[in-house]
Amino acid sequence: MDIRFVIAPVIAQALMTLGILFLLAYRRSKAFKAGQIKVINEAASQYEWPDYAAQTQRSFLNQFETPVLFYVLVPLVILTKTYDTLFVVLAWCWFVTRLVHAFVHCTNNKLILRFPSFLAGVALLVALWVMFIVKLYA
Repeated sequence: MDIRFVIAPVIAQALMTLGILFLLAYRRSKAFKAGQIKVINEAASQYEWPDYAAQTQRSFLNQFETPVLFYVLVPLVILTKTYDTLFVVLAWCWFVTRLVHAFVHCTNNKLILRFPSFLAGVALLVALWVMFIVKLYA
């Protein structure tokens, strides 16, 4: 299998994270221009952002939580050559759950929609790690 297929979901996740960062910059700029920012502690640069900007910030920060486990896993499966088609398919499924999660987080932010995608992503991440460990030590 071409290694580019294994790396592609990582690239997609990184691009999505950067996209959220640009959306965050846009939304913060919009809030600033509209005078919607409340200064909580100017010395510590703490501000209370409007919901649409705060949600985007939380979504951006969320891209550095469980996805870190995915970012660590992919180089490991490449180094140990324990990847296969199933790994790539599940990695893309994991990315889709992250995409849905981020989309909901940055739009209506309904937990009833966001949590199932988060849970599915965690389940897929666990499955990917278990597959790696089993193949590594089998």
